[in-house]
Amino acid sequence: MRILHTADWHLGKTLEGRSRLPEQAQFLEELLQIVEEEKVDVVLMAGDVYDTVNPPAQAEVLFYESLQQLSNHGKRPVAVIAGNHDNPDRLSASRPLASSQNISLLGYPTMDVQSIYVPTTEETLKLASLPYPSESRLNEVLSEEFEEKVIRDHYDARIRQFFDKMCEQFTESSVNIAMSHLFVAGGNSTDSERPIEVGGAFTVAAESLPEQAQYVALGHLHRPQTIKRAKTAARYSGSPLAYSFSEAGYTKSVTIIDAKPGKEVKTKEIYLSSGKPLVKWKATEGVQQVYSWLEEKKDSNAWVDLEIHVTNALSMEEIHRIRKNHDGILHIRPIFPEMVEERKAVKMDSVPIEELFVRFYEKQSGGAKPEEELVRLFLSLLQDDTLKEEQV
Repeated sequence: MRILHTADWHLGKTLEGRSRLPEQAQFLEELLQIVEEEKVDVVLMAGDVYDTVNPPAQAEVLFYESLQQLSNHGKRPVAVIAGNHDNPDRLSASRPLASSQNISLLGYPTMDVQSIYVPTTEETLKLASLPYPSESRLNEVLSEEFEEKVIRDHYDARIRQFFDKMCEQFTESSVNIAMSHLFVAGGNSTDSERPIEVGGAFTVAAESLPEQAQYVALGHLHRPQTIKRAKTAARYSGSPLAYSFSEAGYTKSVTIIDAKPGKEVKTKEIYLSSGKPLVKWKATEGVQQVYSWLEEKKDSNAWVDLEIHVTNALSMEEIHRIRKNHDGILHIRPIFPEMVEERKAVKMDSVPIEELFVRFYEKQSGGAKPEEELVRLFLSLLQDDTLKEEQV
């Protein structure tokens, strides 16, 4: 059985007010092409179909038209779960119609395993689907305490309980897969994911992913990645497009899984070419460097975040001239000499706090070193303030 794993489409998402729907439509066309060329038997979509709980109508039309094509009139099963961006009721509202096309739309967490007959292989897929499991969607309070570690432990235990219960319904003769939209501790995130955890409280340990599943298809993190500490094959497929400049340079992909009952799965990435790349321009040589790039048509089909090192403020005329020559330039930020120095200071945020205090003291005192007692006093005051904040 050949399965395609994708997630985090975020249909309807904009970038600084610019529509990404044409790029998303391009991706869905490419996805259909991949599904056909790779002879995919089942498509799994691990949440965040839309970018908001109230998506634009064009995004919904694109979603349903694409599902119909992917399902090939019911010959290819498609299973979709709600992510934290999706309205679970809205996503599953068309479930009666979708099911006639062998399309499963699941909005709320449930312990029922989906038993999906796959016509092309004449096999059964047992799918333990867990849509985004927030406290509100689980309709339960997981902990009466507010301490982060306690909440995290309760949440992790509850998710593990869900998976364990579902995995009891797996069989030796079926392909057994789990799918969920959640934050696995240790995963690499980007700026474009709205957090689904508060201070790390609503996270799941990699070891809590179900060992009984042959593969765990994950959604939420936009960078494609394998969860190394999981006890079975587990992976985030990532988003199909770059949705923030923190993803600049990332290669996007979908994941193909070859699975047989009772056997280890084989996986491979299929890289995507759809959509405009997000790039960062750093014009350290000033405005003339920007004009040179524009003249040579650099990154002409990209969204651009532009920094220009200048000594004087840019005029509105100059800004308009730059934008006129490249409609993909979203940000134009002048960088003045003093800002360069500030950036160097920001890079010191990984330096121990006591070392930063010593450097600050030296700067303010003209080079004098603080006594050890003063440093200890500073650290004790800092600790007191931290404890007070935690108690508020």
